[in-house]
Amino acid sequence: MTPRLEKITPDNVDAALELRVRPGQEKNVASVARSLAEAYAHGDVAWPRLVFDGDEDGDEPVGFLMAFIDIPWAPEKDPADRRSGLWRLNIRADAQGRGYGRFAVGAVADEVRRRGGKRMYVSWEPGEDGPGAFYLKLGFRTTGETSGGQTVGVLDLTG
Repeated sequence: MTPRLEKITPDNVDAALELRVRPGQEKNVASVARSLAEAYAHGDVAWPRLVFDGDEDGDEPVGFLMAFIDIPWAPEKDPADRRSGLWRLNIRADAQGRGYGRFAVGAVADEVRRRGGKRMYVSWEPGEDGPGAFYLKLGFRTTGETSGGQTVGVLDLTG
């Protein structure tokens, strides 16, 4: 497996829009189409990318991620609290369990570090069929906060 990230382009946007998670997971993550619309609306703070496996025939994407970079978290409470992290992660149904999600989280961590961040945030739908166990296994810890009803986790990038 030699995964890589690529920007969304006119040449690959249709393939991005075809990505589907496993049935039942749709309630845990927004579609790629919605994510790309939000990326457009949020401009410079959104960092959308496709995950490819160069070993696969046909060079189809195996996943989609979108990071948020340096956004004000709760400006009414603390204007200095700016955060970066993983906003969306969609791994194609037939590609799950093969390390692409782990790669995607690591790629976002690398980008946050490259931009000077020391922590990476993520939020997830709570529940036993949600992705919480995946994020906790990668080293995220819950913050005690929620965002839109989702559990917020943080990963220390300094260690």
